[in-house]
Amino acid sequence: MAAEDLPSEFDVVILGTGLAESVVAAACSRVGQRVLHLDRRSHYAAAWASFTFNGLLSWIQQHHEESLPEAAPDWSSLLQEGEELIYLSGSDSGFIANLQVFCYTSEEDEEEEAAPPADTTEEEKSDNKTDEEEVEKQEEKLEEEEQEEKLEEEEKQEKLEEEQKEEPDEVRRRTSNPVALKLIESLNASHLVQSQTDHTQGAEPEEDQPHPSVTPSQPEPRKKISYAQLVKEGRRFNIDLVSKLLYSRGSLVDLLIQSNVSRYAEFKNVTRILTYRHGNVEQVPCSRADVFASRQLSVVEKRKLMRFLTSCMEDTEEHQAYKERPYLEFLRDQNLGENLQHFLLHSIAMATEDTPTEAGLASTRHFLRCLGRYGNTPFLFPLYGLGEIPQCFCRMCAVFGGIYCLRHSVSCLLLDSHTNRCKAVIDSRGQRISCSHFVVEDGFVGADRKKVATPTRLLSRAVLITDSSVLLSDSDQQVSIVTVPPIEAGSPAVKMVELCPSTMTCIPGTYLVHLTCQASGSAHQDLSPVVTKMFNTPDSPEQGERPSVLWCLYFNMADGSGVEVEGHDLPSNVYVCSGPDGDLGHERTIKQAEFIFHKILPDEEFCPPAPNPEDIIYDGESSTATGEEEKQEQEEEQEEKQDEGKQEEKQEEEEQQEEEQDVETHEEEQKEEKQEASE
Repeated sequence: MAAEDLPSEFDVVILGTGLAESVVAAACSRVGQRVLHLDRRSHYAAAWASFTFNGLLSWIQQHHEESLPEAAPDWSSLLQEGEELIYLSGSDSGFIANLQVFCYTSEEDEEEEAAPPADTTEEEKSDNKTDEEEVEKQEEKLEEEEQEEKLEEEEKQEKLEEEQKEEPDEVRRRTSNPVALKLIESLNASHLVQSQTDHTQGAEPEEDQPHPSVTPSQPEPRKKISYAQLVKEGRRFNIDLVSKLLYSRGSLVDLLIQSNVSRYAEFKNVTRILTYRHGNVEQVPCSRADVFASRQLSVVEKRKLMRFLTSCMEDTEEHQAYKERPYLEFLRDQNLGENLQHFLLHSIAMATEDTPTEAGLASTRHFLRCLGRYGNTPFLFPLYGLGEIPQCFCRMCAVFGGIYCLRHSVSCLLLDSHTNRCKAVIDSRGQRISCSHFVVEDGFVGADRKKVATPTRLLSRAVLITDSSVLLSDSDQQVSIVTVPPIEAGSPAVKMVELCPSTMTCIPGTYLVHLTCQASGSAHQDLSPVVTKMFNTPDSPEQGERPSVLWCLYFNMADGSGVEVEGHDLPSNVYVCSGPDGDLGHERTIKQAEFIFHKILPDEEFCPPAPNPEDIIYDGESSTATGEEEKQEQEEEQEEKQDEGKQEEKQEEEEQQEEEQDVETHEEEQKEEKQEASE
């Protein structure tokens, strides 16, 4: 909607289109609230956004060019008696830091065996030159050998022709059957013609043909994906700023189903759970079928694992005894081997060695409850990226009357000094908009007014475009979650999500890989050791049979779990939504959105089901019914009346018959009484 046309009064004004804000907007609009939803950016979803490759490059450039925020204009002239101004932050760039980009593929298209990359060292270049000289010498030598072989072939051919001329006479002398003689002559003639044709049509010299000694049987070299191709097909990428998955029985999936918002999106199963162990990527058996089909586990280990997974679903006294002790210690005391301990701790509970048993068991139970609902793993991923989910809730809000305006912000709040409530906002164009409640993304609130954890928590993120999967299989359409335990003491555990082209997030021939961990330094410092161990890059110590990184982005982003839900120095009807956290699921964000909704509307249902479009009856539809419909209704009424009349007649007939039967029975009884009296 055009900013000039905005109404001057709403029930709820929301600034920011992240997931929590979008859910609150949809929930309020669904129960009849007038909602105005704004965002200063030109795209939806804020820190939850998905970008095309070209869009991501523009986003990177904007952050590199980010300047100091402009001074806020003075809106004190709009104040009325008993009002105060609270200015909001003019920039939200603080949630991204330490942004670094690396491109390891060539600028233009080339084949797999190509010239050395542009970033090779001088020593490598000199070695390459030496190799080229040796190759040239070998080619010259091969040409000489081929010429000699060609002369030998010609001599052999001449001898063969002479033998073929002499051969029929010899055959005639040995064969007396005339039919056999004709057959042999025709075969010899055809063979001679074929050999001459091959020799004369050999305009293409033999040196141009592959020589068996030069090129042994090898697959045809495939073309590497170049940077030019990434840019050219950039619109086919959907690259998320945040990396998460949906638990199949998690709060977000339940909300999507309950509210009927799921019809706006499509999802794909995560097909594999992998782990990085002893320098190799292994598949983790988690469902009953996977456990019994696994070749990694012995029969004894399979029994132990199934027994543990069954027993851990119930809370026992033993579990209570280990409540505050590390989950790893609990697993060790269950007589589980190192294999099972690793799978349970890192891939199923997705915990660390310091995680308490209570939290580890809760994560394990949640994982197991989600198994089997939509596939062999507990996870789903939305097609076209996670940025689709906030937009789905925005769509629901708009369907029920919410108004949207991007590239438009709120400059300040108007506070009633008597009630300490926000009574209106002033937008970036100076329009005063009255509202009963104001919901804002935490990035727009000044640091002096919001309550955050100390020190500030950050997430380290990496986005890779690679040329193959970390674990090859029969199918090239695998969606995988990979858990990487700390590579070194003190380094963080890393969660990796690998997406294939069928998720509509990358082009064919590539994979999109997301890495996330709690930050202990810059994103490059935290994640590059994992990247160099699991993928081929110029920094990798060994170039093995691993996926090659074509393009890579590192950045740090704010951890939303560090922002408190309450306790901010703000009016009582202003609510702050935090950004994404480091968890794999969305539990915290959905709980926060529901909490804010019930603060605004304590007596209303949170996101009740939206009706299906075919069930909606719009105002005025009944009065605009056609004459045919009215006629049909009248005919139906007449038929109903006729049916009722027939039923009444039928009932009367039945009553008459019953009366006649009663009379007959009464007469018979009288006759019997008379007979008895006469006797």
